[in-house]
Amino acid sequence: MEEKVLELIKNKAMKAGEIAEALGVEKKEVDKIIKKLKAEGKIESPKRCYYQAKV
Repeated sequence: MEEKVLELIKNKAMKAGEIAEALGVEKKEVDKIIKKLKAEGKIESPKRCYYQAKV
């Protein structure tokens, strides 16, 4: 699931709710994945509540 999230936000910053809707999963699950990926340094937040993969 982490790979799907990274692939989705590779080219465009998105909100957690938008990611959840695009993948057809609950926002809570996406929030957990975002928290983990952020801790690993794989994603960044260019502006509040938006996330994108680090290039």
